[in-house]
Amino acid sequence: MNALSSRKPLLFLLAVFFAIVFGGLTVYSGGAVLFGDGAAREAAGNYVPFVVWFNFLSGFAYIAAGIGLLRWKGCAVKLSMLIFVATALVFGAFGLHILFDGSYEWRTVGAMVLRSAVWLAIALYSRALWKKEAGLR
Repeated sequence: MNALSSRKPLLFLLAVFFAIVFGGLTVYSGGAVLFGDGAAREAAGNYVPFVVWFNFLSGFAYIAAGIGLLRWKGCAVKLSMLIFVATALVFGAFGLHILFDGSYEWRTVGAMVLRSAVWLAIALYSRALWKKEAGLR
């Protein structure tokens, strides 16, 4: 057990299970739609290409943030906030896509809500812990 898992168990779980595992699954599923055969694209339904590209690329950032959080690096706290902000911006662009009658899947809406909420939680929680450790308020 490393220092983070004993001192910050919730952050450890978020880093391992959401950031690293979900990041890997995000890269895999996004890659299957972007680079796979027609069956993967068909199964994705009315996917929105810029959202799939963003999610695919952000999966690598999820993994990097997760590893950084496990090692308790300050850059990982900043990366977590950046992931949240970027996800929120893409979610907003996706909302505009829907507003202007673009085709989409409801599961994409749910996935973007989940991604936004979890990365907001990771970013705020890790930032609060970082500030507390540094003696800041």
